[in-house]
Amino acid sequence: MSDETRDRQDRPPQGQSRGETTARFTAAFHSWWARRHGHTPPSSDTGGGRPPAAESWHGLPAASSADGTVRSAPAKSALWRLRTTVRDEPGALAALCTALAGESVDILSLQTHPLGTATVDEFLLRAPADLPGTGLTAAVSGAGGTGTWIERADAHDLVDAPTRMLGLATRTALDAAELPLALRQLLGRCTIRSLPAAPGAGRQALEGVPAEGTLEDTVMRLRAPEGGVITVERPYLPFTPTEFARARALVELDARLGPRVPRGQDVLTLPEGSDITVRRADTSDLEAARAMHERCSPETLRLRYHGPVDDVDRYLNHLLSPRFGRTLAVRTASGRIVGLGHLLWDGDETEVALLIEDAWQRRGIGGELLARLVAMAGEAGCAHVYAVTQASNTGMVAAMRGLELPLDYQIEEGTLVITARLDQRPARRAQEERSEQEHGTSRIGRRS
Repeated sequence: MSDETRDRQDRPPQGQSRGETTARFTAAFHSWWARRHGHTPPSSDTGGGRPPAAESWHGLPAASSADGTVRSAPAKSALWRLRTTVRDEPGALAALCTALAGESVDILSLQTHPLGTATVDEFLLRAPADLPGTGLTAAVSGAGGTGTWIERADAHDLVDAPTRMLGLATRTALDAAELPLALRQLLGRCTIRSLPAAPGAGRQALEGVPAEGTLEDTVMRLRAPEGGVITVERPYLPFTPTEFARARALVELDARLGPRVPRGQDVLTLPEGSDITVRRADTSDLEAARAMHERCSPETLRLRYHGPVDDVDRYLNHLLSPRFGRTLAVRTASGRIVGLGHLLWDGDETEVALLIEDAWQRRGIGGELLARLVAMAGEAGCAHVYAVTQASNTGMVAAMRGLELPLDYQIEEGTLVITARLDQRPARRAQEERSEQEHGTSRIGRRS
């Protein structure tokens, strides 16, 4: 048996998407925006959909070897994550370990989540490949475990809990946009939504959520650093007070550090020889982004926002917030923003959107921004990205095709949704991007 990691924490105080694109994409801009307040980070899980409910394995008889001896470990094995609840009394954990040993299961790590008279034990297990999940849960049930939940694990789960927490805290400290993704990696398969404090639904959601947050079975609500509410929900597995305390610690760290994004930038050379820079943007770039809106033609704004453009400036603050995704800004030598690229969290998929000032279009800037956004989506664990545009927007269509990825096209009433699969990015493109990141410069148009 490997070394066990036991992590006991005091119970914290308690108090108290692709959101569906509507059938008519050309509806009013306000309707479009209403669908965007629920952006959530993508899932980085590699196992696909929701794991089977543990209840389907309840009541199975305990497994045992025919002769009462421990089986020898087979050559092939499988990794599992298993969580079960036992009474908090001497010998309860020992009984579980004995039952697992009887199935030739190796315990790689163990975390405990105290619940007063009971304890939730979370294991990372290496089991014989021919031992099904039902066999594991049956053995645990026979040793006194209840409410058992199990799913396949992979090599990424081999990192112990303290190391994982330190890594997530470091990511959050370096970049405010990492908070939703860090929460997902901390808590596993779950839905995370960030709601602003105002207007409307966001203000209502804020009411009733104390400063320390709330935990209600499978839903936790935390006060976002900027005044809104972060809601985390996973319908198939209740959160423990320990998980709640860890999530709250990440949010408190983010709040103490304040707004921040990495300030590194890349210098790009346009075909005519002039240089521009690309860097991350946030709400501190609001005025420069509004000035770019004023220089854009109504047609360019319409193609970007799919509706009325009289008051599009109202939504820039949301689009530039790292809570809902990431934004790249293209600047000229004088510091003027001439292009914006948005990566917006939308459930298990991610939306990409581009806005290039009219005078700077057809110079390769859109394709360069899109390639960088897709690379960021891949690093965040996205399986797909999609763009919503007009069928007449040949520039966006060409940029998506330039990714050299499998594309799916859906057209309705002149509106086009293009979805790209990120798991088939060409090796050549990935190598080029890594090389450019190392040198900090690149030449637009070289890939064409």
